Order: sequence, then structure tokens, then C-alpha cells
Amino acid sequence: MGKNNKNTLTLMVFGIFILLMGLFLSISLGAAHVGIIKIWDSIFHFKEELELILIRDVRIPRSLCVLLTGGVLGVTGAMMQGVTKNPIAEPSILGVSQGATLVIALFYAAGISITTTNVMLASLIGAVFSGVVVLGFILRKSNYSSVTKILLSGTAMGTFFISLTTITGLLSNKAQFISFWVGGGFRNASWQDFILITVVGVPGFLGAIALSKKINVLSLGDDVAIGLGQNPERIRIITILIMIPMCAAAVAVGKNIGFVGLIVPQIIRRIVKEDYKKIIPFSFLLGAVILTYADIAARMVFTPYEIPIGVFTSLIGVPFFIVAARKEKG
Repeated sequence: MGKNNKNTLTLMVFGIFILLMGLFLSISLGAAHVGIIKIWDSIFHFKEELELILIRDVRIPRSLCVLLTGGVLGVTGAMMQGVTKNPIAEPSILGVSQGATLVIALFYAAGISITTTNVMLASLIGAVFSGVVVLGFILRKSNYSSVTKILLSGTAMGTFFISLTTITGLLSNKAQFISFWVGGGFRNASWQDFILITVVGVPGFLGAIALSKKINVLSLGDDVAIGLGQNPERIRIITILIMIPMCAAAVAVGKNIGFVGLIVPQIIRRIVKEDYKKIIPFSFLLGAVILTYADIAARMVFTPYEIPIGVFTSLIGVPFFIVAARKEKG
């Protein structure tokens, strides 16, 4: 095994250890702290005790949902930055997250029952709609590059959808509920949410890994990719089609959480360079780590009050991103 492979394996093992530690802390910390024995009993020796029910049906599914959602956000951010060759791209650049949030707001305003199935349906409708509009820009013949069309159309749609979401909340007197959704959080995460993010996120993650070689070729430039027998437009379209359900599931489970998909791939790229066969799995790991510890902080900093995790990740992430952008420029 070469030195680089050993370093990669060591980094992966270290990251998994940090993640498992965060998972334990996420389950054990809260209004009532619980120890490892109680966590063990809630899984393997379950009894109808209030504390064990709290651990099994509230804390464990929430922690697992946070972990998987963070991983999905990290991967979708890496995919978007790879196919657009833009270091500030993330899923919201397509307007996918905002489109999903808008349709969920419309469901709220219409008084439709907010179940896991309905929320995923609303997210998927919004994500598909916004994704199809962006694909329409890509497929049209134009003098502009596909990357430019993605960035401009996605940014415009994202702003438009968030504006409509705000108006929907005000007109329907559901502003408080909708603002909580826009802020992000896992307060009501359940085992059904865990199943949803697993069923959608894991196949999407495997699809992203399968595309990693093509994204590597695409990062060399469209002309080089064409010379190597690849179709840049097709790679971008397939990537977007994989991202749409992943983003929809992330919004359905974690609500509107920004910034994770923006900063995670940048951090990973500084460690493993421009190799998406490594960037994608490491982005999943780091995204899971960051969101897990962010969720812990969001719950514990002002306990018993909970900070919307989307607000929290933005507050801690924006300064880091500014510093990273300045270094990138330099």
C-alpha cells in the first residue's frame, strides 16, 4: 500500500471515529443526559420505560437522520462543484432546495396533513420542477456555456422561490411554521424519516461514486472530456438527475439547511486534491460530522431552547468561507 493510500485510510478511520463519537454524544446529551448502558438497553434490551422509549424513538432516529442528511448535503455539494467547476456551487445553485421548500410551504398553507410521505412528495415536486427548468436551460442551444446557464438560472430561481415561500407564509398566517422550516432542524425526526433519507440517500451516494471518474474527466475541461470520449452535457444532466431526489429527501428530513454542501467539498479538496473518487466519499463523511456536531450545538448552546440548525451552520460557516475564499483568491 502506497503512502498516499495509507494517509487516506488513516484519515478515513479518524473521520469515522470522530463521527461515531459525535453520534454517541448526540444520543446521550439533552435535557436528560443518558449513559452508554441506557443506550445499549434501549437497542438490545428494550423495556417499556419512558427513558428507553425516549432514546429509541426520539434520540436515535434524530441522530441517524442528522448523520445521513449531512452526508447527503456534502455529496450533493461535491457533485455540483465538480460538474460546474465552481467552488461556490451547492445544491441551492439549482434552486432545488428552495423549490422543495416552496411546495412544502404551499402544503402547509393548504392545510394538507404534514406526514413524512406528504413532505417527501412536496419536496420531490418542488425539486423536480426546479430541476426540470434548469435542465431546460441546459438543453437549449445557446451561446452561453452550460455552467453559466446553471449558475444564472439556478440563482434566479432560488431567489424567486424563497420570495414566494415568504409571501405564502404571510398570506396564510403560517409564517411561524414556515419560518421554522426555512431555518432547518430535526426536532420531529422519526424512524420514518430515517428510512426515507436512507432509501433515497444511499443509492444516490453510490451513484455519485459511480460518476466520480467522469466528474474527474469533466474537471479537466469540456474540450479534454470530449477528446477522451465523454459527453460533458450528459454528465451534467445525469448528475443533476441524481441530485434532485437526494436534495428533496434532505429538505424533507432536515428542512432547509444551507452552507454544508458549499464548504465541505472545499475543505476536502484541500486535503485530497482534485480527485472525486476521494472527494465524494470524504464529503459524505465530513458532511455527516459537521452536521452531527452542529445539531449537538444547536440543541445544547441555549438549552432548553433549540437554535434552528440552518441558522447555526450559516453563522459558523460564513466566516470560514470568507477566509477560504480569500486564500483561494490569493
